[in-house]
Amino acid sequence: MDADNNLVLTCAHCGAPNRAPESRLAENPVCGRCHQTVLTPTPLTLTDENIQAVLGRNDLPVLVDCWAAWCAPCRAFAPTFERASQNFMTQIRFAKLDTENNRQSAGMLRIQSIPTIILFAKGREIARQSGALSYQQLTQWLAHAFGLDREV
Repeated sequence: MDADNNLVLTCAHCGAPNRAPESRLAENPVCGRCHQTVLTPTPLTLTDENIQAVLGRNDLPVLVDCWAAWCAPCRAFAPTFERASQNFMTQIRFAKLDTENNRQSAGMLRIQSIPTIILFAKGREIARQSGALSYQQLTQWLAHAFGLDREV
């Protein structure tokens, strides 16, 4: 975050870094490159190609859901993660990493079981949880891990 309370956020559509005033995040800031909204209520898709940029170019914390299509608990957790993404979109960037199709990133993150969620701040891991959570468990975990101002 810079001195004027502007946050750097990666565009959900084109990946370009954008500056937006923290006080105006709820107004859906528009990307300077692609002219679409920077924040979206759906999680970003992480790949081996974009993971470093997404984790490193966001002043908001980034919560990554590491999953695989064959994993039943991952599929059960997906709606919970989507709901949280909608409710916290101005506080946390939500992202999903398909560990089967992005093995390099899964290895870099040391994923040993799925689903695993990892909370990053300024590109550094600050909390990790394995296993599917209910919505209430997820919001409590987020409040504890990052000190959010509310539970939804």
